[in-house]
Amino acid sequence: MRTDVLFWNVDTQVDFMEPDGKLYAPGAETIKPVLKKLTDFAASHNIRVVNTADFHYKGSAELSANPDFIHTFPEHCMANTAGAEYVAETIPQNPLTFDWEKEYSSLEGVKTAREIVIRKDAFDVFKGNPYTDEIVRLLSPQTVMVYGVTTNVCVNDAVLGLVKRVKRVYVVEDAIKELPNIPLPFENWKKLGVQMIRFEQLKELIEKERR
Repeated sequence: MRTDVLFWNVDTQVDFMEPDGKLYAPGAETIKPVLKKLTDFAASHNIRVVNTADFHYKGSAELSANPDFIHTFPEHCMANTAGAEYVAETIPQNPLTFDWEKEYSSLEGVKTAREIVIRKDAFDVFKGNPYTDEIVRLLSPQTVMVYGVTTNVCVNDAVLGLVKRVKRVYVVEDAIKELPNIPLPFENWKKLGVQMIRFEQLKELIEKERR
């Protein structure tokens, strides 16, 4: 299994990705073909995938009956509902799952798992799950490829967390989609050294990273 490269799939869940989802990102379904290519590429090249997921219960801090759609949102990705499931294009195969509200005696299993699921109760996976930081430390990738939804909320928070912990962070620009009315993070990413890349460039880049 490749240990230098890590794919990071952000919240590609039904409630965000499907037009009838509870917090649909307009146009999210259009990136599904690229998401499938990424999933298949990771499998065929034995690349590890970390899959993050919103997994909320009643009373979660980001949920509100009167949301501002910036800091608070309507109920979405509620625990153990269909809306919290991954879309077909990104369903993890036999993943090692870490729930934010559970305790784990050891995280060593991440070193041998190809698919990992990190469930979270905040936009930022590093704040929404107490194990994320240690998982990244144990995996210690050189390069992380980030994709998913939504660009200007959870994808952005993942990128901001990863650039502090990983040598190189790329965002797959044809595999992300944003929510409306929230500023886009592209200029800030550029300042931080995050590079945008299209799926077609992945193979060449990953082969280069191997050398």
